[in-house]
Amino acid sequence: MSKDYYNILGVEKGVSEDELKKAYRKLAHKYHPDKEGGDEAKFKEVNEAYQVLSSPDKRKMYDQYGEAGVNGAAGGGPGGMNWEDIMRQGGFAGGGQGVEFDLGDIFSEFFGGGGRRGQKQQQRGSDIQMDLTMTFKEAAFGLKKTLNVLKGSTCSTCSGNGAKPGTPIKECTTCKGAGVVEQLQRSVFGAVRSHVACEACKGRGKTVETACETCHGKGVERKDTALEVDIPAGIDDGQTIRITGQGEAGEFGAQSGDLFVTVHVKSHDGWERDGDNIYSETEIPFATLVMGGTIIVDTLDGKMEVKVPSGTGSGKQLRLRGTGVTRLHGGGRGDHIITVQVEVPKKVSSKYKKILKQLSELD
Repeated sequence: MSKDYYNILGVEKGVSEDELKKAYRKLAHKYHPDKEGGDEAKFKEVNEAYQVLSSPDKRKMYDQYGEAGVNGAAGGGPGGMNWEDIMRQGGFAGGGQGVEFDLGDIFSEFFGGGGRRGQKQQQRGSDIQMDLTMTFKEAAFGLKKTLNVLKGSTCSTCSGNGAKPGTPIKECTTCKGAGVVEQLQRSVFGAVRSHVACEACKGRGKTVETACETCHGKGVERKDTALEVDIPAGIDDGQTIRITGQGEAGEFGAQSGDLFVTVHVKSHDGWERDGDNIYSETEIPFATLVMGGTIIVDTLDGKMEVKVPSGTGSGKQLRLRGTGVTRLHGGGRGDHIITVQVEVPKKVSSKYKKILKQLSELD
């Protein structure tokens, strides 16, 4: 049976390179044979699928002809190597003591798509979470809101490179610009070589001669930032808005994190929201319920005159279409639904009692 490489990686056919890589790395980590609960067969299958789909040419052939179109092109491991080849290259084949192998090479094969030790990826900025309270009507109609956020932003003095303006940025003499340095450690497998981020340059591969006086060489300064945020109409209590790239600035020009704003909507006296609809109650005089008439009610659009049909019973609902909350993803507004209750007077005059008695006798 032909293998479905998209299904193996758990992705759709039109998946982007970034999403494909994320899916591969997640599964490679999950099925890694050296990991407890790992599965060597699954690991091989995942790598085979990724090798084909990560290559534009192989992917095109696979999409047209299936597995037959790339038969023989896909090895068992990343970079075209079988798992046995990777293990052998890593020094596991002999199983003896005193064997030296490069742990960094193995992990770069697992998670780097076949590439060798590259420069450390600079750290993405952290996400920020904040709360925003708004009124019932603001949530119903949406608005622009200016938020003051204290966060790390790219240094305005050095533009994020960490150097004092006018001073040089040089190649790190410790790692020779690689951003990583080699470590040799003894283990049960023998001498293990691994590559870690260079402490001298924090993985950048470069060092500054004179640090920026504003950010002290970090490339980031903390300051209050005013952000204008569009709050969509129809947002509900507890929902969260994501503003991409407005979190903490990444180190030395790396990608910024995101800002997550959780909305809290104040209650409105006498109104209850259910989805896009608003529910309320109103008391109407007995005579109006019997004979019909009009009443004035409060709505999102202000005071509105509502017709009450004759013979309206207590507990009946009157629906004001299109006067509810704006639908979050478009398509108009919900309704305002009013439940009517008979208004019972607290004080009844003798004349009123007489009329009521006459009415009851008519029944």
